[in-house]
Amino acid sequence: MPYPPHPHFSRAMQNRELQIMRLLTHNNVVQMLYFFYSNGDKKDEIYLHLVLEFIPETAYRVCRNYTKLKQHMPIIFVKLYTYQLFRSLSYIHSQGICHRYVFNTV
Repeated sequence: MPYPPHPHFSRAMQNRELQIMRLLTHNNVVQMLYFFYSNGDKKDEIYLHLVLEFIPETAYRVCRNYTKLKQHMPIIFVKLYTYQLFRSLSYIHSQGICHRYVFNTV
């Protein structure tokens, strides 16, 4: 995440995200393994790099695969993914963190 060039990611926001990621340890939350900073090309341009746990599959891809096969996802999988999502949200809320958006990635 570059700063200061990007107006939506101030140093304070990036440092807060780093603090949050260091705090979170839960089976249903992607773990941060490491972080480091690097300098950008411009003066005072610093990048924060977060190294996260590798997750080989996403709920989005699983849903997309069922759609491509013109099949319905078994209800047990729907329940499982929903349960895991709500467990993760419950955990981060218990830590005083409100997730601003939940999205699927490709």
